Amino acid sequence: MPALSPDLRKALFSLPQKEKDQLLARLVAQDAVLVEQLSFRLLEGDDALEQRRHRLRQQVDDPVRGYHQTPNDLLHIVRQLQQRLTYHTKITDDLLGEIELSLRLLGNVFRHQPEAVSRLHGPTQPLLQHLARRTHDTLRQAYKLHEDYHVELAPAINEVLSQLYQSAAAPLARELGVPLQFNT
Repeated sequence: MPALSPDLRKALFSLPQKEKDQLLARLVAQDAVLVEQLSFRLLEGDDALEQRRHRLRQQVDDPVRGYHQTPNDLLHIVRQLQQRLTYHTKITDDLLGEIELSLRLLGNVFRHQPEAVSRLHGPTQPLLQHLARRTHDTLRQAYKLHEDYHVELAPAINEVLSQLYQSAAAPLARELGVPLQFNT
């Protein structure tokens, strides 16, 4: 993004307030992410974050259960859900929520799709690689949080790590350096 020249900046700030407001509104409207961030911060109520988390929790729980034609179908769903979680964080700055929901998603896959994670072979390899990488990335995010959150997250993280190492993704997790246990 090009920087404003000092002269243009000075002229811009000297515009009448009404004109500045119109320019600001037009510029903000061009960025959909910024519009949603501002809507979240300025218009939604105090419980908006919890409502968004609740909706995402339902989305994370529902599609992972049930039958999937192939491991790639499941992988496609998991990736879509993970994108929604990342977008949620981009809008709300809720890194803790993303971590909690990512752990829930990973746990659901291991718990509800044992046939897809029990053997490491051609059709399941992309799914298992994604699960190992996603676990690794979620752990890195968790370590970035304040230590007080580590105590809160430790049971869920350790459960996912246990499930990961009991699945066929264990060699892939070892290769990535994913620990056997989360140390707080």
